[in-house]
Parts: sequence; structure tokens; C-alpha cells
Amino acid sequence: MDLIAHEPTLRLSAFLGVFLLVVLAQRLWPARGDGRWSKRQAVNLGLVVGNTLMLRLLFPLLAVGLAVIVHEDSGGLFGWLDWPLWISIPLAIILLDAAIYWQHRLMHELPLLWRLHRVHHADTGFDVTTGVRFHPLEIALSMLIKLALIWLLGPHPLAVLIFEVLLAAGALFTHADFALPKNLDRRLRWFIVTPSMHRIHHSTWQPETDSNYGFHLSIWDRLFGSYTVDPRSDERSMPVGLESFRDDRDQGLFALLVNPFRKPVKQDRCSS
Repeated sequence: MDLIAHEPTLRLSAFLGVFLLVVLAQRLWPARGDGRWSKRQAVNLGLVVGNTLMLRLLFPLLAVGLAVIVHEDSGGLFGWLDWPLWISIPLAIILLDAAIYWQHRLMHELPLLWRLHRVHHADTGFDVTTGVRFHPLEIALSMLIKLALIWLLGPHPLAVLIFEVLLAAGALFTHADFALPKNLDRRLRWFIVTPSMHRIHHSTWQPETDSNYGFHLSIWDRLFGSYTVDPRSDERSMPVGLESFRDDRDQGLFALLVNPFRKPVKQDRCSS
């Protein structure tokens, strides 16, 4: 359990390492130019700092810590099955990824949850900092759902640690302001979500916004009928964000914090 004991350091190191690599890639091979430093990015990073502090204050026990307790008590589904680690760890990661897919999809389909999630989609650019732009209430709700899943499944702590690292790294990668070569992108999409695939999800056009929900594995969108192959506009110039929140006054830190409590002047997303 040495890895588990160093979980915060491992997660932070992985996050910073991937973040710096993606920032570099955005500068060298920009897809849209959204990766250029701006006030928007500073606000996004301010949210992630605040969310991290909030989690540490509200949740004395986070995902990996709870997994250790449940696993030691042989609790949850995996505790009851008692399968070997070479089966249970990959399966737990896959199940957690499927749960994140459905959580994300419900964030779009349920109006109350959409009010929280639209803070993420109201970003008028698409770059690595978009991947950490979430309202504190959505972050807290996501943590509660994750803790409930861990209690029910009882996965090995190593599976949860791997998933948490992949979740953070994946959020940065899929929101990167670069596009892989088209042939490579299409091949990778059979297995994982790529920046081009997820960029469609941030389109202002609702049929595209309500598609490509996957975080890591692309199979869920194909399996549950939410996969969009190409955007109707070129990904390098298509509008991203929400039509109701494009004003600069809607993009400040305070405006984002109160966004879920506002009613939009018109539809959040364009349906035509």
C-alpha cells in the first residue's frame, strides 16, 4: 500500500506533468488558438484551486481513502466476489468509467443538474484549462456519487488510484487545443476519447453538445447511441460555448459561481 500512502503526491505529480505537456503541445500545434494565455484561463485555474480546497475541507475522506476502508472490510461487490486482482482491477476501472459516462449524460438531460454543468460548457474557448472548469457544487456532487459507487463496488484501492489519475489526466488531454492527424485520431477513437471527438461536445449546436459524453473509453458513446463522428462546422473554427453566456460579464469568477442560480435570457444551446 505504499502507492496508496503517497496518493496525493502521485495525483498532483501526474496532473502537473500532463498539464505542462498539453500546454506545450497547444503552443506548438494549436488547433484553434484558444490555448493562448488570457483572463479566461486565469479564471478557469482559479476555479480548480478553489474546488481543490473545498474538497479537502468538506470531505475528510476522499475516494482512495474510502476504497482502503471498504477493501479492508471486504465490502462491496468486489469484496463479495473475491476475484483475482488481474480481473478485478481492470473491471473496476471500466465500471467507474461507465458510471462517469452516465453521470455526465444525466448532467445534460436533467435541468437542475444542467444548471451546474453549464458552467463548464459556458467557456467561450476550448483548451486544457476548460478541463478543470467546473462549478464547486458539481464537483461536490460528483465526489458524493463517486464515494457511493466505491462503497457499493468495493474496488481495490489501486484501481481507484489508477482511475483518479486517469480521470485528471484524461480531462486535460480531451480538452487540449490541438488536433491529432485525422487517420490517427480515427484509429484512437475506437478505444479512447480524443480532443477532436470531445471538442464536438463543446459545440454551441445542441445536437452536438448532447453527444460524445465519454471521458476515457469511447465505447460508451457508440454503445448507447450518443456518438457524433464529425461536427457540422470545421472543428478549428466552429463556435464553442453557450449562446446565453457569451458576454465578458458572464465569464468572471463571481459570475461563474452564481451562474447555476441564473435563468438564461434565451436557450442555453442552439437547436437549429
